[in-house]
Amino acid sequence: MTLHVGFGAPTRTVLVTGGAGFIGSALVRRLIAQGMRVINLDKLTYAAAPAAIGEAAGKANYRFVRGDIADRRLVSDLLGGERIEAIVHLAAESHVDRSIDGPGAFVETNIVGTYELLQAARGYWEGLGDAAKRKFRFHHVSTDEVFGDLGSAPGTFSEISAYHPSSPYSASKAASDHLVRAWHHTYGLPVVVTNCTNNYGPFQAPEKLIPLTILKALRNEMLPVYGTGANVRDWLHVDDHAAALQAVFERGRVGETYAIGAREEHSNVAMVALICDLLDKRLPIRRRRRDLIRFVDDRPGHDRRYAIDPTKIERELGWSPVIGFTEGLAATVDWYIAHGERWTADNWSLDRIGRG
Repeated sequence: MTLHVGFGAPTRTVLVTGGAGFIGSALVRRLIAQGMRVINLDKLTYAAAPAAIGEAAGKANYRFVRGDIADRRLVSDLLGGERIEAIVHLAAESHVDRSIDGPGAFVETNIVGTYELLQAARGYWEGLGDAAKRKFRFHHVSTDEVFGDLGSAPGTFSEISAYHPSSPYSASKAASDHLVRAWHHTYGLPVVVTNCTNNYGPFQAPEKLIPLTILKALRNEMLPVYGTGANVRDWLHVDDHAAALQAVFERGRVGETYAIGAREEHSNVAMVALICDLLDKRLPIRRRRRDLIRFVDDRPGHDRRYAIDPTKIERELGWSPVIGFTEGLAATVDWYIAHGERWTADNWSLDRIGRG
């Protein structure tokens, strides 16, 4: 079913895989607010949080389906039954620490799952009429980690950077990227690919660096930082990422890749220190929260630096971040102050999570 909004103009029906995850839920909220019809397919693993959909879950243009992207029959039925016009594929195992401890799940979801999804999409797309074929998009959402480690050298990753993944996670995402491009070149499936930097914002699973730091600091617990904390990441607010994803699947050129970044590089230890200072201003305690920082043994294969050059998406699609880093981080801290206890109680235990 395709809804009509405004002055009768049709809007897309979009299948979002992993739409109960951190980035997926931000995209779902955005698309639902704009009147698009969204089918959210999510397996509801440990990283999912259906509460992140919020009020959008009650809208007539939203449907949630619990299921696995590797279930080709389920996906095929959804594509045909809902007359899907775009797939935004976010479902993935994404935590590096977990990939080191148990790489098999990353192979199954990120590689095998993407293969099954591509086959379902290909079968559906090949059965469409010419106009629907031209309109259809398969948008594969990936990461800058597939490019490996910039190290101490200057420069940034771009759409033409060579792949050099360092972890089982990034290797599995690199493999899925290659599968998607192969299905375009071999079968003609109309795909677009995006590789994005680190995201932050509300509703993120607290195994990741920023929410983990906020929640532990609120409890006055030790704040673990890998190695010397000198590892550098480029940080983008999740709502800006959602806007970029929409721009790409709506206006991106078929077969193209778009690198998404914010030009906001910060070391891990600097990020933790910033969070401590923000919390000290809002909820002072007897000592500085920076004193809670503890450096711990580094994880294997820990890349030193990632950074993205987003010139292509800025130039071709007119996208750029609108949420400033200082504003966005402060708002994120405030959100976890207001929601953190319920968020972890409903979804995760801080005692069982790693260091993102």
